[in-house]
Amino acid sequence: MGKGDEGYRDWEELVTAALLGTERRGGSPRALLDAAAVQTLRRRAGLRPAEAARRPPAAADDPRPAPPEAARRRLAQLLAGRTAAGSGGGRRGAAPDLTELLPQWLSAAARHGYRAPSAQLPALLDAARARTDLRPQALALAGARGLWLARLNPEWRFALRGAPGGAGELPDPADAEAVTRLWEEGLFAERVALLGAVRAHDPAAAPRLLATTWATERAEDRLMFLDSLRSGLSGEDEPFLEAALGDRSRNVRATAAELLSALPGSALAGRMAERALACVGPEGVVPPAECDAGMLRDGVVKQPPAGRGERAWWLGQLVESAPLSCWRDRFGGLGPAEIVALPVAEGWAEEIHAAWCRAAVRQRDPQWSKALLGSPSAPPAAGPGTASLAERAKLLETLTEAERAEWVAEFIRAHGLPEAFQLLGVCLVPWAGTLGRAVVDALDAAREAGSYPWSFSGVMGLAERCLDPAEADRLEAMTATAEHPPEGSPGAAAYWAEAFQRLVATLRMRACMLAELAPAA
Repeated sequence: MGKGDEGYRDWEELVTAALLGTERRGGSPRALLDAAAVQTLRRRAGLRPAEAARRPPAAADDPRPAPPEAARRRLAQLLAGRTAAGSGGGRRGAAPDLTELLPQWLSAAARHGYRAPSAQLPALLDAARARTDLRPQALALAGARGLWLARLNPEWRFALRGAPGGAGELPDPADAEAVTRLWEEGLFAERVALLGAVRAHDPAAAPRLLATTWATERAEDRLMFLDSLRSGLSGEDEPFLEAALGDRSRNVRATAAELLSALPGSALAGRMAERALACVGPEGVVPPAECDAGMLRDGVVKQPPAGRGERAWWLGQLVESAPLSCWRDRFGGLGPAEIVALPVAEGWAEEIHAAWCRAAVRQRDPQWSKALLGSPSAPPAAGPGTASLAERAKLLETLTEAERAEWVAEFIRAHGLPEAFQLLGVCLVPWAGTLGRAVVDALDAAREAGSYPWSFSGVMGLAERCLDPAEADRLEAMTATAEHPPEGSPGAAAYWAEAFQRLVATLRMRACMLAELAPAA
């Protein structure tokens, strides 16, 4: 062994030889391994005894119950990321994708008030480190014991940022002295988290806290802090936001104006209404001739994007910032649906309707949203408000969950699933009742028609996560390979059979997950 290590002077040389290959040194792999064994022994023998590290304090107790045994086994399976049929690359096959079911397990466990099983905390923290979307639910489930573990592993340090008991622990929002100290001395991320905590505790206290250091904050920080006021926005924020209209930063001014326009009773909303009503009415549309100093202060951006005319650009900003309630009197007492149905002269319809869409979303007005969405069975391009599915999804978010589901179900029945992908994303999960039936019927119709199956892969993935598990029995009949239609895509029948098998298996696994998490009677 001593002879084998003669060609290597130190550990670094051994590592270099292992990385580059022994051939470059004229040596052999066996000699390299012999030398590594000798050097390893020398390194270990050369270590001096050291004082043992102090034993960490015991983890705090978590009074929440652990999930039932079956649910714990399921969590271990989901965290391992294995599919029900085993791991392997390439085609997905008919087995459920367990990594997509993990968020649902965490959400259901939280609803039951469980804590994470102690033995699975390391794997849960690893999963949260790899997937930021899991962190809120995973850390809530991990609780105090998860934070205790996170302090012992640098790779889990993310769990300590702003968490109760973590390295960046936030003070009690009611402790004015501690809040002021962290606000004046903390890191930016800590201050953002603190502002959010104060806002949740006492909405009116957040702008007061901001005002104490506002004049000395950097423009980009002022913008981030101001954006945090979207949550819990109310008329009490108006004085602070009105003052921010005079900010040095254009982006800060624009954000303040946007927030004020979401408050229909604000002074800015009143000024915008006066301007918009002077431009739009039953007699026609007359866009503003200039962007004056008052408009600039109220957040109107003077320079239009490429391809947009100046006056049309200014008009759209005025209309979207005016309270929607101002239009009823302007149009002789008509309601939103009647106003939207009126003809708009001189080709201004698209501009005006798009601005009303933005206003309805900003002001969370369901009546205007319904008017601008129009009938779900009408061709999308003929919609009264917008043909954009992304904009329609935003309008749908202002409706109740039941209204959303009904509208999207009717849209699917009229136009099929591919057009509805973005709209489904704003519907309550699980898709039950009329929406669930519409999705299943549309998938069956696409299968029967031999449609190009890969164009439905996104919808199928969404259905696996969102369909009501009770639909599994209905879908069972679609798992068999059907006859290939003469005009269908090659291989479509086999793909559809496999996709439906995976969908049914996933729905049944979701049903099992929920049953396993249910407390014992």
